[in-house]
Amino acid sequence: MRLPNLLLAFAATVLVVQAADLPKNYATPDNLNNVINRYVAAQQAQQEALRGARMEVEIDAQLPSLEKKGKLRVLRVISKFGKITFDQIGQFIGDPIVKKQVITKYLELEQNEREKGSIAITPANYKFQINAIITQEEKQTYIFKLTPKRKAIGLFKGELWLDGATGMPLKETGQMVKSGSAWLKSIRFVRDYEMRDGISVLKHLQSTVDVRVVGKAELSANYSNPTWQEDEQTASAPSVP
Repeated sequence: MRLPNLLLAFAATVLVVQAADLPKNYATPDNLNNVINRYVAAQQAQQEALRGARMEVEIDAQLPSLEKKGKLRVLRVISKFGKITFDQIGQFIGDPIVKKQVITKYLELEQNEREKGSIAITPANYKFQINAIITQEEKQTYIFKLTPKRKAIGLFKGELWLDGATGMPLKETGQMVKSGSAWLKSIRFVRDYEMRDGISVLKHLQSTVDVRVVGKAELSANYSNPTWQEDEQTASAPSVP
């Protein structure tokens, strides 16, 4: 079941407890460490389960200051070795500068970001601080504040929402501490996940990027129709031209 948004989280059936008044049985150091450890283990399970997966991605992007927009559909392929590639589906619609300066750069970040274990969301790379716990129908969602321990490409400052029972991620939100490009001044994002058969699968991404020369860029990506393929074709797929 997909995690409700913040407005629904304040409904009468949901208890939101802030960090200053957390229930002892949920907020003990041992329990919080157990939740974080479940998340670290869940990341590995998630990566293994998604090998061979394919998902359609519909990307909408725009450069508001230039009044230019673009839309592209791609197939996101994860090989049996965990490598992410993209295959364009249909024709790009919109201004070429949006595809070149926004969409293509996003896909490059998507391909490279999670392949590097050095930037994984783990206690080795981040400080975890509990911000709040959401309880709904006896299920707990833990909201941690993440502070990177160093400035490195791919690390971000923000929040991580976790399913208390499985440790699977439900939401990531924040700002990258280092863009990795002279053309990008800042990258802010929200990633929403949904649970499918006990595995957390990316559902939606919203990102705002400050790009030098062309100004602010906005991008929205919707992920759908996940399928799994076991043959060798998942090891390499055509990239977006």
